[in-house]
Amino acid sequence: MKVILHKDIEHQGKQGDVVVVAEGYARNYLFPRKLAAEAIGGELKNLQNRIAQQERRTAKLLGDAETTAAQLTDKVVTVSVKAGENSRLYGRVTASDIADAISKELKIVVDKRKVGLLDPIKSVGEYDVPIKLHRDITVSLKVAVVAES
Repeated sequence: MKVILHKDIEHQGKQGDVVVVAEGYARNYLFPRKLAAEAIGGELKNLQNRIAQQERRTAKLLGDAETTAAQLTDKVVTVSVKAGENSRLYGRVTASDIADAISKELKIVVDKRKVGLLDPIKSVGEYDVPIKLHRDITVSLKVAVVAES
C-alpha cells in the first residue's frame, strides 16, 4: 500500500515521502497514530502543491540572499566604541553590534545570528567578518572598529 508520511519514521522515510508499506502496518500502526495517510487522489495533489510551494519559497530566499550579498560585497562597516590604552576596548564588539551597524549604515537588515563572529572583538582595528545569508551564500564584510573621540 502506498502512503504519504506525515512525520519522519525510522527505516521508512522522511516527512512528505511516498513509500510502500504493508497494508496491516499502515492500517494498524501508521493511520491510527496519524503518522501517514493513504496516497490517493487529493492527498497526492496536496503533497505536490506543498512541494511546489516549498520550492518557490526556497527560490525566493535564495534570490533575496543573492541580492543582499551583492549589496554587502566590498563594503566597510564602522563600529565606534570606547577604548583605553593600547587600543583595548572597554567593552566588546559582538555580532549584535555588527548587525546594528549594518542596519544603520547600509540600511540592510541582517539577523545577528547570521553574523559569523567566533569571538567578540576586543581591540581597535579592521576585521573580516563572515555573514552567512543562506546555506550556499556567505559574504565577507570588513568591520572597522574605531575608538570614540
